[in-house]
Amino acid sequence: MTDRIKMLWDFKGPNALKTAEHHVIHLNEFIISEKMTDSFTQVQTISSHYSIAEMIVPNRYMNDLRERLKPTRGQLYKE
Repeated sequence: MTDRIKMLWDFKGPNALKTAEHHVIHLNEFIISEKMTDSFTQVQTISSHYSIAEMIVPNRYMNDLRERLKPTRGQLYKE
């Protein structure tokens, strides 16, 4: 099984959920344009004023994507 990284973008404030959902649209477009068939996105809502856009990718993409997409943070992804 391939090790995966979860890249995270934090959004806070009254529009956090809508902003995270919109960010995921762009992340999905990026996945398609880069032909990254082994990657996916999701939104996580922490509270009414805090949501996270997540992009889960194989570990081999981490260094390149960290430079190109500038996530807030990252962590190991556990299924």
